[in-house]
Order: sequence, then structure tokens, then C-alpha cells
Amino acid sequence: MGSLAVYVVSEKGLSAKSTPFRIGIHRCLRRAAMVVWGTSGKVLVSMFMKNILPGLTALVATIMVPGTQAWANAETGQPFDWQLGFQRAASPVMEAIATLHNQVLILITIITLFVLGLLIYVAIKFNAKANPNPSKVTHNTLIEVLWTAIPIVILVVMAVPSFKLLYYQDTVPEKVDLTIKATAYQWFWSYEYTDAGFEFDAFKMEQEDAEEEGEPYLLATDTKVVVPVGKVVRVQLIAADVIHAWAVPALGVKMDAYPGRLNELWFQVDEPGVYYGQCSELCGQGHAFMPIAVEAMEEADYQEWLAEAYDEYARVRSDVDVAAAQIDTTR
Repeated sequence: MGSLAVYVVSEKGLSAKSTPFRIGIHRCLRRAAMVVWGTSGKVLVSMFMKNILPGLTALVATIMVPGTQAWANAETGQPFDWQLGFQRAASPVMEAIATLHNQVLILITIITLFVLGLLIYVAIKFNAKANPNPSKVTHNTLIEVLWTAIPIVILVVMAVPSFKLLYYQDTVPEKVDLTIKATAYQWFWSYEYTDAGFEFDAFKMEQEDAEEEGEPYLLATDTKVVVPVGKVVRVQLIAADVIHAWAVPALGVKMDAYPGRLNELWFQVDEPGVYYGQCSELCGQGHAFMPIAVEAMEEADYQEWLAEAYDEYARVRSDVDVAAAQIDTTR
């Protein structure tokens, strides 16, 4: 940049035969170079050192050093700065998704490098200088069959595991340990533990509360969905107003919730922790404020929470039902 500025600021770019247009362009470039290099150059360098360089350093650290804080945050089932891939898989479904993604990525990379090699070979071997007498061949049956058959084989190789994964993801196992009904509203979720007989609402946690609790704002909820580790959980989804979507990336689940239609998904959490998600279907003004938080506990801790939750939420529900019944009898 320095040499460019010296060239433009000086009169080396002009000659006695320069046209007025060239002189005008040269003067514009000269003024721009003087402004950029003379007044803004130091600012640009300072911005690079303060903002861009630390980001690049963090990116390299994230890729090369799994023990950095960024990778530590990946353990908690939430996104982190400079993240390049998926969140760390915490369920069999997500592990299968990540495995298929990596396999397809390797295949695509091999194909891309192969095509790039062919292009480079053709550009060198058959350019006008190296090949002054071009070939008059109009077609080659063998090559045409190959470039038709090989892509078909590649697509089949990619399609078979893809369909197997879709079937695995969408088929709820016969043995279900826990069923939760999730109802979507604008803009919060309501969860009913159908087997335990209680329900509660989950709202976005306020920023002050999230910072105090050390949880991510816009992902944390005031009440978490609690499930046991290693158990098959079925979530039945329905919406009370518009279309929503229940999605938790680390668990590999995403399903739309429709008014008047019951959808269902399943997951099995491999290890204890809190896994965050969000509504993933544009649902109105408060769409960005509709988080999901799933906490996985060991069986003993889950049973303890279940008893406490039943005492708290079932009593509240019972009081609401009694009050509603009293209102009906007074009509």
C-alpha cells in the first residue's frame, strides 16, 4: 500500500502525452491515497490490531486447541464465539447427523479437488500456446457414459445413509420412558408432563437474572425442561396460535408445531448438562424471545426434581381448576 501511495502521490504516473481523462483519474487516486495513507492508515492498522487480530487468534485457537474456553463452552450445549461447525453432539440422533455431515463433506472435498485438478490440467495441456492445432473431436461415448453414471453412483451413495438417518430421526422408539407435551404460544412454551400429571410455562429469562445466574441471555428460561439421562424422551408438539418450531441443536431435534395438529419428536440425552435452543419458525414480533432450555439429570436427581415439581406445579394447577369450577357454578 505504501508503494502505491508513493506512486500515486508522485507524478510518475503522468507524462506529457497523458489525456485529460487520465490526468483527472490520476488526481482522484492521488487525493484518495493521501487521505487513506496519510490520515486513515494508522487508524486502519490500529483497528486491525485491536479488533481483527484478536478475532483471528481466537479462531485459530478454537480450531487448533480443543482445550480453549471456546471449546469448553461447547460442552454446555450452546453456541460460542467463532464457532465453525455444529454444537457438540449430546444425543444419538445428533451424533448420526454429525457423522453423515462429515462423510458427505469429505466426499464433496474429494470431488472438488478432482474437478479443480482437471481444470488446471486442461488449462495447461490444451491452451493455444501448448496446443496450436485444436482437436476436432465432437463427442466421446465412453466419457459421456462415465460422467453420467459416476454422479448417479455418488448421489446414491449419499442418498442411502441420508434416508436411513431421516427414518431413524423421525421414528419414535417403541419403548418411551418419558412423554412431554409442549404447547407453543406467542411467545413462550408450556410443558405438560403427561405421566406425572403437572404442567408449567417457560418464559425467557430477563437479562439481569440471566447474568446473575451465569446463563446465556435470550437462550435461558425461567423454568427448564428437565429429563433423565439415558432415557428416551418423546415430545409432542402443538401450537395454540401460529406455527412455531421446537429446536435444540445439540440434541439434533427440530420440529414444527402447528395449531390443531400434533407432531412428535424424540431424543435421548447422553450426559448431564443444560442444552439450549430456540423457536426456529418465524412466529411474530417476539420470535427471538422464545428460548428453550433442556436440563438433563441423573436418574436420582431427576426423581428428586420430579417430586418437587409435582408439589409445586400440580398444586398450582389444582387451584386453577378449582377456581374455574367455582366460576362455572356461579353462572
